Amino acid sequence: MNKLQDIIESAWQDRTLLSQPDTISSIEQVIELLDKGKKRIAEKTDSKGWVVNEWIKKAVLLYFPIRKMETFEAGPMEFHDKIPLKKDYAAQGVRVVPHAIARYGAHLESGVIMMPSYVNIGAYVGTGTMVDTWATVGSCAQIGRNVHLSGGVGIGGVLEPVQASPVIIEDGCFIGSRCIVVEGVLIEKEAVLGANVVLTASTHVIDVTGSEPVVFKGIVPERSVVIPGSYPKTFPAGTYHVPCALIIGQRKPSTDLKTSLNDVLREYNVAV
Repeated sequence: MNKLQDIIESAWQDRTLLSQPDTISSIEQVIELLDKGKKRIAEKTDSKGWVVNEWIKKAVLLYFPIRKMETFEAGPMEFHDKIPLKKDYAAQGVRVVPHAIARYGAHLESGVIMMPSYVNIGAYVGTGTMVDTWATVGSCAQIGRNVHLSGGVGIGGVLEPVQASPVIIEDGCFIGSRCIVVEGVLIEKEAVLGANVVLTASTHVIDVTGSEPVVFKGIVPERSVVIPGSYPKTFPAGTYHVPCALIIGQRKPSTDLKTSLNDVLREYNVAV
């Protein structure tokens, strides 16, 4: 790994090295490791939380210039792109419904279900996760186990800058229909986002469950139940309402997370 990293770092500094066979081979090896789930763009540690493997992100970025455009077919469909599609889903234990697409370099653990949806290069999707109809998982996004990405959810890709964290959805989360999560936002485990919640790095996530509001940015604390909201903000032209997200409660402890999820959706009347 150290040798691979050294070659990637050198090529990142000197793009003329991209024509050398050793550099090309090293970049391709890293993408293969990502595809097989042996390496990840970001990993959670006990001491530092989520840590970005910047050199691996660099390898993804360098993969594009060494690839050539090509035409390839999947049944009656034709594509013209630099990145091939994933294959051998049956051997990987992944259910893929037409017209679901995952790019080579993304990893899907066994037990993932893809309805007609899209998963981009560098992404990681954990076992038991449902990527529902027209949901998209952007480049390098990290999706945990037993997550539900509901219909039309948009999980943004984060490639540059290389030190930037990707969007991370931890285990057991429920992301409601048409939610948008971008710019490296972290959704901690077992959180529930109601339909149409939009989260960017600067979005105010306001906990309104206490006597005073508590504001978070770039993170949704674990087991939070979140709905769309707005707050007044004064501009030179007047006062207008700016979108935010409201934490209205907590998912209650339960040994059966599905039961817990159904209960919390009913209790807080959360649209999904």
